Amino acid sequence: MKFDTPAGPNPIDRGRVVGIPHDRIDGAAKVTGTAPYAYERHDVAPNAAYGWIVGSAIAKGQIRSMDLRTAEAAPGVLGIVTHANAGALGKGQFNTAHLLGGPAIQHYEQALALVIADTLENARDAAKLVRIDYAPEQGRFDLKAERLHGTMPPASFGSPADTRVGDFDGAFARAAVKIDQSYSTPDHSHAMMEPHATTAAWNGDKLTLWTANQMIAWSVGEMAKTLGIPKENIRLVAPYIGGGFGAKLFLRADALLAALGAKQIGRPVKVAIARPQIPNNTTHRPATIQRIRLGAGKDGVIDAIAHEVWSGDLPGGGPETAAQQTRLLYRGANRITAHRLAVLDLPEGNAMRAPGEAVGMLALEVAMDELAEACGLDPVELRIRNDVQFDPEAGPQRPFSSRKLVECLRAGAQQFGWTKRNPKPGQVRDGRWLVGMGMAAAFRNNITTDSGARIGIDGQGRVTVETDMTDIGTGTYTIMAQTAAEVLGVEVDAVTVRLGDSRFPASAGSGGQWGANSSTAGVYAAAMAMRAKLADKAGYPIDDARFEDGLVKMGNQSQPLGALAGRDGLWVEDRIEFGDLAKRYAQATFGAHFCEVGVDIDTAEVRIRRMGGAFAAGRILNPKSARNQVIGAMTMGAGAALMEALDVDTRFGFFVNHDMAEYLVPVHADIPEQDVLFIEELDDKSSPMKAKGVGELGICGAGAAVANAVYNATGIRLRDYPLTIDKLLHAGMPVVAA
Repeated sequence: MKFDTPAGPNPIDRGRVVGIPHDRIDGAAKVTGTAPYAYERHDVAPNAAYGWIVGSAIAKGQIRSMDLRTAEAAPGVLGIVTHANAGALGKGQFNTAHLLGGPAIQHYEQALALVIADTLENARDAAKLVRIDYAPEQGRFDLKAERLHGTMPPASFGSPADTRVGDFDGAFARAAVKIDQSYSTPDHSHAMMEPHATTAAWNGDKLTLWTANQMIAWSVGEMAKTLGIPKENIRLVAPYIGGGFGAKLFLRADALLAALGAKQIGRPVKVAIARPQIPNNTTHRPATIQRIRLGAGKDGVIDAIAHEVWSGDLPGGGPETAAQQTRLLYRGANRITAHRLAVLDLPEGNAMRAPGEAVGMLALEVAMDELAEACGLDPVELRIRNDVQFDPEAGPQRPFSSRKLVECLRAGAQQFGWTKRNPKPGQVRDGRWLVGMGMAAAFRNNITTDSGARIGIDGQGRVTVETDMTDIGTGTYTIMAQTAAEVLGVEVDAVTVRLGDSRFPASAGSGGQWGANSSTAGVYAAAMAMRAKLADKAGYPIDDARFEDGLVKMGNQSQPLGALAGRDGLWVEDRIEFGDLAKRYAQATFGAHFCEVGVDIDTAEVRIRRMGGAFAAGRILNPKSARNQVIGAMTMGAGAALMEALDVDTRFGFFVNHDMAEYLVPVHADIPEQDVLFIEELDDKSSPMKAKGVGELGICGAGAAVANAVYNATGIRLRDYPLTIDKLLHAGMPVVAA
């Protein structure tokens, strides 16, 4: 099915199942422990051995020698994989560094060996006996020191690194009100619940990987390229994934080394990357330095806007595209966005939930708060005055497909009680706490990608959906069942959904906030094909057929789906193929975040009292799971504002706080109250579902709302994230009379 014209009325509009809150159909399996995760596949890979990764103890250099003799003689050891015996290996296009290092070393904790033993404990203990002699080399580990050497990176997802419209310099010089500030964000770790894990088994020259991976089709191709074998010889299976946030978009060392280990010892091997290894071995969100300049009239209307970003990565890596939302969010006839990429010998930087906007909004929305104060305007009003209904770089000829930012700002402010905010900082006190309120806009691009599905109906009328789409804890099983049920006129519990297997049709995969909208559109395409097939078997013209109550109806006639499917059942396969609507219309999701904090007058401890937000993201397919997604994203945004940071040892090039004891993330007690409001919206230019993504929107701007609330409470403006106690104390907490 091609989607190249706006969607008209269709079966999804009935709203009988889609758009109604539903419990997750996979919930029972998860809470009872029967949902099979990658490391637990004893059922399909019995008698598996265990692998433990030996990571590099230096960040850059060469291996002089490796002594494996003591490790090989240790109890239970079955084999050791290194670059010397792994055979010729390629590198996938999505990996910046080699997943198995040696003799050259590209970053700290790069996998250099896999020790395989009969038990996990024996593998771990033997790994400590591997002796590696290194020849260290000087590396570059400090973004601040290397930013001046940054170069323009290539386009990312089709978006140019730099954009320029009008005469920014002239307009900024003439502006009545100017903001020119720099902001910095640190490296972040995904910190998902399930570590990277894989169980691998060979059957002759055929490889099966039960793995934690968000993008099945991508990773089949990457593994084939890395091992130098045909894609047809590889099967990836990932029915359940315990979180990813982008860390599992691509092939990682656990999958490659499990495959190599299983080949070496001739039996299944399971590998999980140990939690303290993950930040340095896998990927992270890169640190940024951002300069934002805003030039406006005294009325707050922006005429000049510039956003320049510096980030770093290994040679051949990519930037953190933190200025991309600034291209579309606010008006301004004179505009600049720019990205510069410095070469750093730190572990690989790559996608993390809402790459670009998540940290870009941490800077832009604080700059907007500063502009509002300079103009004497309410921050909500400032954003409303700078709303624009078309792509401000392209002009009115490229309107937004749907843009309800103003509606989000107004509804969110009303629901949160924004009018009770005292605009003068440091004026509200509750006992020992200084209290402040802050807000920020939310923005995330809407991306769609082709996606396929297969649908079957058996003789009992039961519907089965198959696609390699993954569920990373977001509720994908449920929204796919809802889609098929809505189109085919059955109940949700009459639908079985099978996900995460490369034998199924290739889908959009889970990432970039494109998964739900794109993959359900693929299911919609297959379900519409099934409707046509059923109507034909019933002898009804498709335009006259109605699908209700498990029946195909026309006038007073009806036939059960199961009877039409027959004993052998019916199967169809189709995919959604997106045309050029995204080029003709700017497509994005919008929202507004609000936050109230308390700051202890003596210790500078920051406590979030409540958070709220209003969001417009097209049709909300399942309001229950969508709300969960937004609350989780808001929580991650709060973590970025107040506590999350990978601390770099710039002498030796590694992240020091590489475990959950020292890399701090928010817990339930950190945010006692959260409220989410969805603004009604249908976007007919996004997909036949008229939906858009929502999983990443909630993080974009959330941290800035926290930062703006801290300023409102204290009068201290911090521009270096996270906003930790030491920074507030160093800035000088206000002296408040008892």
